[in-house]
Amino acid sequence: VQLQASGGGVVQAGGSLRLSCVAPRAIFSVFSPLDMAWYRQTPGKERDLVATKTASGGTHYADSVKGRFTISRNNSRKTVFLQMNSLRPDDTGVYYCNAKQGISEYWGRGTEVTVSS
Repeated sequence: VQLQASGGGVVQAGGSLRLSCVAPRAIFSVFSPLDMAWYRQTPGKERDLVATKTASGGTHYADSVKGRFTISRNNSRKTVFLQMNSLRPDDTGVYYCNAKQGISEYWGRGTEVTVSS
């Protein structure tokens, strides 16, 4: 079971991108209780948490993206979004969508974001 992330691309510094992540049909019925998150990974480094949107609506952002990124979710569409504004070269990486509840955890394949200076 994999989440489907999309929306990555190449953008100049200062630009914007909107990432989307759709849950597969197999977990439609359990989407609402899932805590959703976006992670970012660059070559040779661990996958870092970028933003979280909990099932109850709470949000958390990494310090480096506060004020620039916004995570949101649409439970009826089984989708989570990451609006990324004022992009910087250090935002470059592969962005992965994550869903979790208890011991159940799901990942997507990732979508690549490249920010040029």
